[in-house]
Amino acid sequence: MPLALWQQCLETLQDELPSQQFNTWIRPLKTEVLENGGLVLIAPNRFVKDWVQEKFLKRIEEILNDWSEGFAPIVTLAVANRTQSFLSNRNSHLSRPVSRSGDMSSSPSQNVSTSRQVLNSTSVKPTVAIENTLKDMVDVKETKLVGSVSPTPSLDKDTTDYDSSSPLLRKQSTRATNESRSLKEKVLKDSILPPVNHSLLAELEDNLTAQSPTPVIVSSSKKVTERQVDVEGGLKHNSSLNEDFIFETFVEGKSNQLALAAARQVAENPGAAYNPLFLYGGVGLGKTHLMHSVGNYLVQQNSSAKVIYLHSERFVADMVKALQLNAINDFKRYYRSVDALLIDDIQFFAGKERSQEEFFHTFNALLEGGQQMILTCDRYPKEISGLEERLKSRFGWGLTVAVEPPELETRVAILMKKAEQIKVNLPHDSAFFIAQRIRSNVRELEGALKRVVASAKFMGRDITLDLIRESLKDLLALQDKQVSIDNIQRTVAEYFKIKISDILSKRRSRSVARPRQIAMALSKELTNHSLPEIGDAYGGRDHTTVLHACRKVKELTEADAEIREDYKNLLRLLTT
Repeated sequence: MPLALWQQCLETLQDELPSQQFNTWIRPLKTEVLENGGLVLIAPNRFVKDWVQEKFLKRIEEILNDWSEGFAPIVTLAVANRTQSFLSNRNSHLSRPVSRSGDMSSSPSQNVSTSRQVLNSTSVKPTVAIENTLKDMVDVKETKLVGSVSPTPSLDKDTTDYDSSSPLLRKQSTRATNESRSLKEKVLKDSILPPVNHSLLAELEDNLTAQSPTPVIVSSSKKVTERQVDVEGGLKHNSSLNEDFIFETFVEGKSNQLALAAARQVAENPGAAYNPLFLYGGVGLGKTHLMHSVGNYLVQQNSSAKVIYLHSERFVADMVKALQLNAINDFKRYYRSVDALLIDDIQFFAGKERSQEEFFHTFNALLEGGQQMILTCDRYPKEISGLEERLKSRFGWGLTVAVEPPELETRVAILMKKAEQIKVNLPHDSAFFIAQRIRSNVRELEGALKRVVASAKFMGRDITLDLIRESLKDLLALQDKQVSIDNIQRTVAEYFKIKISDILSKRRSRSVARPRQIAMALSKELTNHSLPEIGDAYGGRDHTTVLHACRKVKELTEADAEIREDYKNLLRLLTT
């Protein structure tokens, strides 16, 4: 009965919430049903648990109460890796769990497999079984990742043949700052990684040194750190971190505050808080900046930290080279001996089956070793076609956060911050004008500022609105051409699956009136047309109708999550 109620609750929440919120907070929840009818919602980490408890628990209880006609089960929230202790502590008066529902996104076969392995291992977090085994120093041949397709390599201490003289292992075993983890790393990595091939590692290092990180907030002088952490025997790791990308230079706004909070948590507690951290969103929104900020913070706290930033294509290229040199094991050793692995644009793994296979095993090894991973993508991971389901599932083990395009206030703050960094006097009205006209992403915003600053310098003039119009006239003309009232009407009509003639008609049904109001509000925000001109373009309506539509849409976007999501989507379509 509680599981059936929960499924009905999920369907209701999916209808009520924007897809991004539902996929981020509700979809990852699993359930435990207790014999007394209580329902335990299991979050993958504390961040999700706290957010659900604060933002959604009250609504969940209301929905369950409505569907059960007043006989709703008692709902409790718990964190995945603490679920077993939570249940055992409450066992005397709540009884033991009798059933479990899997992740909605999993296939039936995966759910069956996952349930069987959970019952066998009595563990939710995949590293728990490994940690318990290492504590007792017994045979762990049967230890498996929960929900994985294949078991982890055997860690039988009687049969494993490893090179105890490896410089990497000697380095790990002597790290005074991480003694509790060194034993786990030694057993795990000794069992799967043979001795180092230094010729391949040198080539990998050259490749990493040669790459350049993709900036999100452009600096006047990009400083890419090519710091090398030496390990006995010649093994080195190049970070390729951009020193300008730090938390202090990141401008916080409503569009990125959740991603920033998660990145700070990861930086302060790597390997434990939200592993992996998955950031997704359009280009130039700050994902790479946050990635580098975490890496720079880790290096600042521990100068010997082995942190690698790279683009997914570099991972693929290094793997191909390792295969050509018949040295894939050395490739594995290189990438699995890091403290933090930061990979940008993982959507480029799509369709590359061999690369996905290798990344899958690297992912598992790092996760079990307690090493932090941060991944970025241009879309929600479930939407990446050509990516194996087992990878998509593992990406959900940590925290998945969207980075949205910055709103007007944040765009202004970014421009003022950038002007301050390069010691340029930018009047607030000038920053507001640029931010109002350039909406797509931060890169274009800062590119426009660079053009204005260069023009002011070459002409020997102060930055004014006239100078900005003159400097950006081609860019502004292009945007005006792209964001026209006709284009807005066509985009809105396609989005809501109605005809343009319906928008221009006198029809007042909600299915037509609401899109018409949204189109008018977008026309007011994205074009320089006056209210009478906009009204005339919408079937000869007067300016008061347009003004009412703008006010109505503003009210609706503040109160209705679905309309707010529709408006954001349309803004993104029209400005990118």
